[in-house]
Amino acid sequence: MRREGPDIFVYHSKQCDPRKCSALKLKRHHLVWIVHQIRALPRGAIILNPFSKTAFSPADRERIERRGIIALDFSWKHTDDISKLLTLRGTSRCLPYLIAANPVNYGKPTKLSTVEALAAALHIANFKKEARRLLSLFKWGPTFLSLNQTLLESYAQAADSSEIVELQQQHLGSS
Repeated sequence: MRREGPDIFVYHSKQCDPRKCSALKLKRHHLVWIVHQIRALPRGAIILNPFSKTAFSPADRERIERRGIIALDFSWKHTDDISKLLTLRGTSRCLPYLIAANPVNYGKPTKLSTVEALAAALHIANFKKEARRLLSLFKWGPTFLSLNQTLLESYAQAADSSEIVELQQQHLGSS
């Protein structure tokens, strides 16, 4: 399967309801590769890891173009299981503060679905067309972009991870 834009992978832990899983819907539309074994993930890709100490930023774009991007699809009820994933051979990044628009966690900060996390990273790294394409498959997808428009645009203008952290702190301080 070859598509426009960067290679997108999802490590799928099989912990969710397959009928509601945004990652599996993306796979059905041939927009992502689903991987069930850690060793099958590409080396050197950007890994969207909510426990990373480094913020995702536009500076990660070049690595995404060369190596791809990986989202971790697991249930928030099983976050302890993520520890084994922390040893992945990739560049781990956490997303900055954003608000979920998915029906399960609507309005909750940082509780993004897999598609929201991927779309946010793609938008911040200036793959905006690809971000919109992923979200277009979901009725609530455009709501994610409108809810987070100001944040996403400011993050997309940042130079690096430290600037992302500053922007995030400014936003949280003004909320």
